[in-house]
Amino acid sequence: MIRALFSAGSGMTAQQMNVDNIANNIANANTTGFKMRRTQFQDLLYQSVVQPGNAAGSQTTVAAGLQLGLGTRPAANEVIFTQGDFTQTSNPLDVVIQGAGFFQIHQANGQIAYTRAGAFQLDRNGNIVTQDGNPLEPQITIPPAAQSITIASDGTVSFTHPGQNAAQTAGQIQLAMFANPGGLNSIGHNLFLPTDASGDPTVGAPGGQDGAGTLQQGYLENS
Repeated sequence: MIRALFSAGSGMTAQQMNVDNIANNIANANTTGFKMRRTQFQDLLYQSVVQPGNAAGSQTTVAAGLQLGLGTRPAANEVIFTQGDFTQTSNPLDVVIQGAGFFQIHQANGQIAYTRAGAFQLDRNGNIVTQDGNPLEPQITIPPAAQSITIASDGTVSFTHPGQNAAQTAGQIQLAMFANPGGLNSIGHNLFLPTDASGDPTVGAPGGQDGAGTLQQGYLENS
């Protein structure tokens, strides 16, 4: 009886975590660039009452045995980095990544974080920043009087001055790739930090051969 209660209790605990995980996924259904998590489970140890293959008689062996499981436990809740649908916004600073790459974000503490959310804006100094005010890495600055901001598929950011037709380049957005993005550490605000499990980032321009992808201006990626 005690063993049965323990197994049932482990199942309830595991399913509670699963429900919590699903609730968080649903709550962020409209969060730009959010990636759902999927809970994975493992069975616990088994008590072997009769070991498979034991002698059942002088010339016979036990075919299946008798093993009693002790329940289950959550093993991981991995982030699923599948490409989301796109929503057109016509905002020139909204960008989606068509591929597996990540934007690089320079945090206030000096660390570089990574995100799929491309909802950017300009701060008072003309820097392209996230909604929390953290700038892109490398930093890209747009002059105050600039018009017609364009972000090309290869990440090149250009603009024009009033009365001029020739575009000027402000910089180029770089994308990061990870060997195991599922090993990234979520820190909130749609940001991730690398870990030993994710590996170090490989950084390059959009459109390369590493699979990071290309950029599309005027769109946001749905969760």
